[in-house]
Amino acid sequence: MSRVSCCCALLAILALPCTAAEPAKFPRTTIDLGAVCADVEKSVRFYTEGIGFRETQGFEVPAELARDAGLTDGKPLAVRVLVLGEGDSATKLKLMQIKDTLPRPGDNDFIHSHTGFRYLTIMVADTDAALARLATMGVKPIAKSPMALPDSLAPGMHLTCVRDPDGNLVELIGPRK
Repeated sequence: MSRVSCCCALLAILALPCTAAEPAKFPRTTIDLGAVCADVEKSVRFYTEGIGFRETQGFEVPAELARDAGLTDGKPLAVRVLVLGEGDSATKLKLMQIKDTLPRPGDNDFIHSHTGFRYLTIMVADTDAALARLATMGVKPIAKSPMALPDSLAPGMHLTCVRDPDGNLVELIGPRK
């Protein structure tokens, strides 16, 4: 089955109506997140070398399909796919930079600055190691991060907020070692 027909089949499954008596069923319970980047190479480096994602095979969406699906105004997509985990349940972050466009940056000062998806939460095994990798890229924690989370919320865990190359907020949650 081609990638396009596989995607169309998945969209058809997800579009099935559900009722209160019958909860929706999903063939996969993790979601993928797509992000448009000002500089996709910088973003791929941030998420792979800085955070620890692994790049896997990307894909292209032809201009006509992207237009007809309502994704773009007739621009093709070259999507870089980064994963956390293995197999079908791996989290996928799909990064793209659309040629010949100038996307507007959002107001990312705080999560309440505007509506929409506002941040990623990534569980890390070692907060200090993640911060050391990010520091080599010039990325520093925001505000007073890392902050110990209350024991009632997550004993032994710390919350660290950083920004990716496009200014998007990324929460890292994990122990300090």
